[in-house]
Amino acid sequence: METKEETSNIEAFSTEQGPIMSSVKHENGLTSAHTIDHDSWQQVGLLLVTSFNCGYILSFSNLMLVPLGWTWGIICLVVVGLYTAYANWLLAAFHFINGQRFIRYRDLMGFLFGREMYYITWVFQYLTILLGNMGFILLGGKALKEINSEFSDSPLRLQYYIIITGAAYFLFAFLIPTISAMRRWLGISTILTFTYIIILLVVLVKDGKSNKNKDYKIHGSKADKVFNGFGAISAIIVCNTSGLLLEIQSTLRKPAVENMRKALYTQYTAGLLVYYGVSIVGYWAYGSVVSTYLPEELSGPKWVKIAINFAAFLQSIVSQHMFLAPIHETLDTKFLKLDESMDSKENIKRRFYVRALLFSFNTFVTAAFPFMGDFVNLFGSFTLIPITFVFPSMIFLKVKGKTARLEKKAWHWSNIILFSLLAVVTTISAVRLIVNDVQQYSFFANT
Repeated sequence: METKEETSNIEAFSTEQGPIMSSVKHENGLTSAHTIDHDSWQQVGLLLVTSFNCGYILSFSNLMLVPLGWTWGIICLVVVGLYTAYANWLLAAFHFINGQRFIRYRDLMGFLFGREMYYITWVFQYLTILLGNMGFILLGGKALKEINSEFSDSPLRLQYYIIITGAAYFLFAFLIPTISAMRRWLGISTILTFTYIIILLVVLVKDGKSNKNKDYKIHGSKADKVFNGFGAISAIIVCNTSGLLLEIQSTLRKPAVENMRKALYTQYTAGLLVYYGVSIVGYWAYGSVVSTYLPEELSGPKWVKIAINFAAFLQSIVSQHMFLAPIHETLDTKFLKLDESMDSKENIKRRFYVRALLFSFNTFVTAAFPFMGDFVNLFGSFTLIPITFVFPSMIFLKVKGKTARLEKKAWHWSNIILFSLLAVVTTISAVRLIVNDVQQYSFFANT
């Protein structure tokens, strides 16, 4: 039996409930301004495929493979991909516990481990989301600057394009407030995704065939190689997971566990083949000198770079919204009037203000610290590793530890220890990279 204190720590749905629409307060205490128990697994699967094949993949050749080389790079891609798929598959099963539905990761951790873990999870998730969104804004700004570079030998500073990108993201988040509302935009996102990826792959193969002097050596001192290698592992984790599984799963109609796993299968087959494929072909084409932003390397006519950058920019407007949705949900639930429609006059005004404040903050920080690799490595290490690998094993031991076999307990304890150590090492690597970049660049650097 749960105590009254434990029950107060959660906000959950009974499995008997039908679709829970926006601005509905459930009798068990859950209040959410966003739609729950509504979407099909096909919609969520397509959302995952297109969102993970966003502009970030244009950096992964450099971030994932240059520090590791071919052998360790391919090994880490396979192992981390399989392990991440398993960890998310495991976590999806705990969307329901004893008939109670957990639509937020922090609610589940707070229910099982107390108030302290509720806030730890909240901080880890939100750092992941905010840093990830800053990376999106930076990538969008890079894309726009690359377009401008095709028309001018002296393009405007990167910060101007960062501001334009932040404004575009704000406008989309204001007009399309929830994950479920993205449905009509997924078709456009899919077309944009495969437009820029197909053109990109064609050019990469052409450049790779013409480049006869490719160098795949791992450069740097022994210390640099070790720390950069762990940074690459962080980037591979970012490539494969978001740390937002329960929040995304909350939008699925029942059976939510089965449907979430179907969506995950889609991501880790069709989606993974694309973002791994682009990363591998990019590294093959240019070797260890591949840029942190692939379109900078491309040969060919002017329209190729323009098309790739413009499609990647437009696609990122849609895909970034999924990764930031949990913060939107929290702010909307806190500040909107839940007894009124999401599109009531008062709620439109309030939504405008909270979205504007959020994107103003993210855009300012991104403009001040435009170091692309640092965003990826930091939130892939300090926050995303515990959320993805450590917490699900903790949950398993808490929920099923009394009845689980000894070998399963040993397996999950080994996961907790191994990935806790990995989080420490990769965080040190990420901080080291940030310190080096701060010394190399000034604030508001025009990178």
